[in-house]
Amino acid sequence: MTAEINTITITHINISEKRETAKHSVDKADITDKGIKGDSHAGDWHRQLTILSEESVKKFEKETGRKTRPGEFAANVVISATDIKDVKLGDRFVLNNAVAEVTQIGKDPHYYDSPVLKETGWNIMFDEGIFARILKPGNISVGDRVEHIKKPLKIRIITLSDRAFRKVYEDKSGPKILESLLSHFAGKETEITVEVIPDDKDTLLKALEKSVSEYADAIFTTGGTGVGPRDITPEVVTEFADNLLPGIMDHIRLKYGAVNPNALLSRSVAGVKEKTLIYSLPGSVRAVDEYMNEILLTIDHLFKMLYGGGH
Repeated sequence: MTAEINTITITHINISEKRETAKHSVDKADITDKGIKGDSHAGDWHRQLTILSEESVKKFEKETGRKTRPGEFAANVVISATDIKDVKLGDRFVLNNAVAEVTQIGKDPHYYDSPVLKETGWNIMFDEGIFARILKPGNISVGDRVEHIKKPLKIRIITLSDRAFRKVYEDKSGPKILESLLSHFAGKETEITVEVIPDDKDTLLKALEKSVSEYADAIFTTGGTGVGPRDITPEVVTEFADNLLPGIMDHIRLKYGAVNPNALLSRSVAGVKEKTLIYSLPGSVRAVDEYMNEILLTIDHLFKMLYGGGH
């Protein structure tokens, strides 16, 4: 299945020679591997190109009652229409013959010398600005066609088991997670991989780092949540995550522990690393089924919170 493509156009191109200032409009521009040539935001970083939708501009004008000009928001490229809720990390924008990959949505509010910011106290880029790095240089002009290529929902499943890794027995918990995900996301573009690794801290950490660097939307681990000497998953995930989501796993333990007290012994954890959800489940097929039933009730809302707009 190919990725979904929405066609739009460039309505304005804006550049500035100095940061923290409003940009001025130009009819065309060259895009290098660092960003727009001559623009102050070009460089060796993840926000080489800034994109803003006219839908966001119109919403801002309606809410504030103030008409704006394109360069006031400091966006390099204004495009005719795209719903910010449909854009997420890893998506690509093909602007004429240049290609940019989305690396950030929204940014931390800050003050700079801008009339629109002074008069309204806000800049829509803080909420709905799209920031990207350049994958392919090219040239753009006002009126050029733009393609928004949506990244598939990318999920990684990691089974931790020394014996399954050595193929002493078949991994069944990883495929069970896969079955639940395919059912839940039926009809959506997905890219789900399953791998089996030993109960080893460094191996798990490398697998987590690789998944996040590849913009995985979610990581599911199974196994290693008990109290045995080789059960290291909760410690690794807790140290790796930026934030934990204790309520999800606490709810599951209490719900199923009321029927089966052994369920209370699991040290399963959930958290977030950058824009990636991480769930660490027990290793039994029955436990995986129970956990997935509860996790999938909130995962869509969590994705919206992470990717629906705002840094």
